[in-house]
Amino acid sequence: MEKENWIEQINKTTNDFKKTFESLTDDQMNWKPNKQTWSIAQNIDHLIVINKSYFPILNSIRQGNYKIPFIGKFNFITNFLGKSLLKAVQPSTKKKTKTFPIWEPTQNTELTDILNEFEKHQEDLKLQIENSEDLLKKETVVSSPANKNIVYKLETAFDIIVTHEQRHLEQAKEVLKIMPK
Repeated sequence: MEKENWIEQINKTTNDFKKTFESLTDDQMNWKPNKQTWSIAQNIDHLIVINKSYFPILNSIRQGNYKIPFIGKFNFITNFLGKSLLKAVQPSTKKKTKTFPIWEPTQNTELTDILNEFEKHQEDLKLQIENSEDLLKKETVVSSPANKNIVYKLETAFDIIVTHEQRHLEQAKEVLKIMPK
């Protein structure tokens, strides 16, 4: 994908979240069908948490003090890990995966105004992408914020981020479907 496509996808996903969930009350946004399933608000919060975890990495790269692990010097490894992760976050992948602890959504049962917070966050995310053109041209390699040894190109990281948002939009819609009316 390219910068314009990421921005377009982020705008579409943001609008889809708003259109689908803006009429819900806070209680509905925080409703959980069971202890193992995230609420709609927690799905949104998780996206904010995970996306923001990349921002310090980007800042560190721009400041010139980011150290990529040795494993990141091997193209075949970065390509393999990036493709594997991208495949795992596809909306069509129905297999649930446990997230890393640093990416858990808040366990606070009352997330309020999460759609507005998400919309603001999406603007920050687009700005981060727009300001990364030079890093993309250099084919910068990054580590996953959750595990230094999971490495992939920054371009793949942005692909993963926008695809992952679509996955959680679908998961949030599933919660909406089973929510008592």
